[in-house]
Amino acid sequence: MDTPAADIDVDDVLVQSLLAEQHPDLADLPLRLVANGWDNAIYRLGVDFAVRVPRRTIAAELVAHENTWLPLLATLVHVAIPVPVRTGAASRRFPWQWSVTRWIDGELAADTPFDEHGALAVELARFVRDLHVPAPAEAPANPVRGVPLETRSGAVAARLATGLVPDAPAVASLWKEAIAAPVWTGPALWLHGDLHPANIIARDGRLAAVIDFGDLTAGDPATDLATAWLTFDAAGRRTFVRELAYDDATWARARGWAVTMATAVLANSADAPAMRRIGLHALEQLFEDQP
Repeated sequence: MDTPAADIDVDDVLVQSLLAEQHPDLADLPLRLVANGWDNAIYRLGVDFAVRVPRRTIAAELVAHENTWLPLLATLVHVAIPVPVRTGAASRRFPWQWSVTRWIDGELAADTPFDEHGALAVELARFVRDLHVPAPAEAPANPVRGVPLETRSGAVAARLATGLVPDAPAVASLWKEAIAAPVWTGPALWLHGDLHPANIIARDGRLAAVIDFGDLTAGDPATDLATAWLTFDAAGRRTFVRELAYDDATWARARGWAVTMATAVLANSADAPAMRRIGLHALEQLFEDQP
C-alpha cells in the first residue's frame, strides 16, 4: 500500500503563510522540507526549529494531543522529545493545529544497522521506565494502542491475508501464543504508542531523542515494550529486558504487540523500504527468540 493521499496539500507557500500569520518573527527563516510522511509534513525552519503540519484529517487530532500533553511528558523523561515551542491554531487559512518544535540533531536509528542499537538499550529502557507512570483519566484514547491485545486480532488476520507478510502461518502462530497471555490488570500507564527505530534519534552512539508521539495514549505497557524486537538484536534486547521490571505475561503480550506493529508495517510499506526493513527485522527476531 502506498502513502495515502493528503487531505490538504502542505507546501512551502502554505507553511510560510501560516508562520507569517501566527508567528511572524519566524516567518523569514529558511524553510526546507525534510519529511512528508503518512500523517505530517516536517520542515526544518532555520537552524534551530522544525515545523510539523498535519496533511490528513486523521492526523490533526494527533498533533493536537501532542500540543496538549508533551509539555507534561517532558517533565517525566530524561531525553529530548518534540515539545512545541510555538503552536499554530486552526484558522481560515488552515483548519487544524500545527506546531513548531526544536530541531534535534542526530540520525534515525532506522537508518543504522540493528546490531549497532545495543548502545541505546539502557537509555531507551530508562525512557520507557520514566514514561510508564499512571496517566490521568483524560489522557488521549487510542483504539489501536494500549488496548487488550485480542482486540487487534481482526487487523492482524487481514494483514496476514494480504500476501505482503512473509511466513504468514508462522506469524499467526506467534499471534495465537501472544493473545493467550494474561491481560494487563494494572493502571493505565502513559505510552508513546509507536516506539520503533524510525522514531528514535541517536547522536554519537547515544539516545538523543524520541519523536512522533502521534499515537500517545494510556494503557498496557506491553505496547511500548514491543520495541525490544522492532529495534534491537538479541544482545540489545537482553539488555533492554534486563533493565525493565515487567513480568513474563507482560513480555508475552509485548511479543504480540511486536507482531501487530510488524504486520502493520509490512502490509503498508510498498513505498517505504526503511519501514519494511523494520518489519522484516522484527519478525526475524521474534522467530529466533521464541520461548
